[in-house]
Amino acid sequence: MTQARRWVVLPGLAETAEEFEGVIDLLPESYDVQVVDPWLVPVTASVDSLRQATGVDGDGPIGLVGHSIGGLAAMRWALSRPAEVDRLVLVDTSLANETGHRLLYPGRIGDRLVRKGLRGLGHLGVPALIGPIVRGWLLRMSTETDRDPLHRATVRERYGSPGSWVQFWDELAASWPMAVEVGQLLESPVEAPATVQLVGVGPSSARCRLGPQRALAARLKANLQTLQDSAHLVHLDRPDAIAKAILAP
Repeated sequence: MTQARRWVVLPGLAETAEEFEGVIDLLPESYDVQVVDPWLVPVTASVDSLRQATGVDGDGPIGLVGHSIGGLAAMRWALSRPAEVDRLVLVDTSLANETGHRLLYPGRIGDRLVRKGLRGLGHLGVPALIGPIVRGWLLRMSTETDRDPLHRATVRERYGSPGSWVQFWDELAASWPMAVEVGQLLESPVEAPATVQLVGVGPSSARCRLGPQRALAARLKANLQTLQDSAHLVHLDRPDAIAKAILAP
């Protein structure tokens, strides 16, 4: 593997850039690491939008880290523009078969109805009442350590805002057609960069996903590593494992 010094991190659904500070803290200062802030630009945005958001100017290939739906975004970038990416770290990535229901794709009738309902809940103040509680519950379900790196005020501001649920839905709905696109890229002759694939298989993880993750690793010729002490939010449970994958020679 080559050792890329410039990296872009693509967070998962409803995640914040701040959650990845534990990974960045473990990297040498010589590494230029840009984390996409999903509150400013969704990870499901076009590759050009992601490049612009992170200041990637095309000066040499970069490394990509993608978690969950950010993994789909990372694969789309790496496989559609192989000259731009020479390292790929997939962290408990979503899979290309997670394509949802087409009636719920952006702009379809199901999507419009869901967005209308979520906007109504936002106007009623429901996210402010239970948004932070839901985040706490999801954190407990998706980590082994149950550590939240965000300050309570930040949690209230982000997850309690009236438009937060619409934002999360938009990200989820956009991830399904992106999964279709990644699936098509994987069906073509694959020119994948050197890839490390981390999968959390701790007690609270969905181990049924390990088989499909192995199939993806075989397709990408990835170095698959299972983490017995991590659940889905690997960047909170094992930031050291992600940093080690980035630093691998």
